[in-house]
Amino acid sequence: MSYSPKLAAALSGATLRQLAHWRKADTVRGAVLVPEVSATRPVLYSFRDVVALRTCVRLRNDASLQRIRRALDTLRDDLREREHLSAYRLVADGSTIYLVEPGQATDLVRRKANVVIHDMVDVLRSFYRDGRHIPDLLHPRERVTVDPAVRGGTPVIKGTRVPYDEVAALVRDGVPADRISQFYPSVSADAARDAVDFADYVDSYEPPREPREAAAG
Repeated sequence: MSYSPKLAAALSGATLRQLAHWRKADTVRGAVLVPEVSATRPVLYSFRDVVALRTCVRLRNDASLQRIRRALDTLRDDLREREHLSAYRLVADGSTIYLVEPGQATDLVRRKANVVIHDMVDVLRSFYRDGRHIPDLLHPRERVTVDPAVRGGTPVIKGTRVPYDEVAALVRDGVPADRISQFYPSVSADAARDAVDFADYVDSYEPPREPREAAAG
């Protein structure tokens, strides 16, 4: 399973503009995250990429992009850590960024070790970004779940393998939520409503359409 930039943005809390910017290296430092499925059109992200993106979004709440890039360069170049970014627990406290490991944390900006971190966050849990609620990654809605072992991580109706977007498409086409079970017996009316609600949330990440140019007279 791979995620389009729109779905990756909705699940991570990043904007499409941020995703595009983070895929590119700047004049001094490397890219924040290059999609491991496809970095060229069509751009496609993996589940691990989405987890890493959520980390980046949370870091961005407390640190500048320049500081994040610096921390990642320290992680990759100085500490020689080459695993996927999702394998690391990174935390910002407003002044620096830490790589957190059992028993200690390393300051990736000042390059100091043995810093104790007491207040930790779970990157998979829901959070707020610029006043917007970013849902729990594994449970973006009460009856919609994301599990890498089910359809490769495609958001599905809880307890089923039915993709949320297929249910949402039926409701949007006029099928009442309480009749979705005629198409998918395992999908309740409440689950159908959650699918539509999540689909609306994902679609809110759609880039604004360019205004049509006025026809030549």
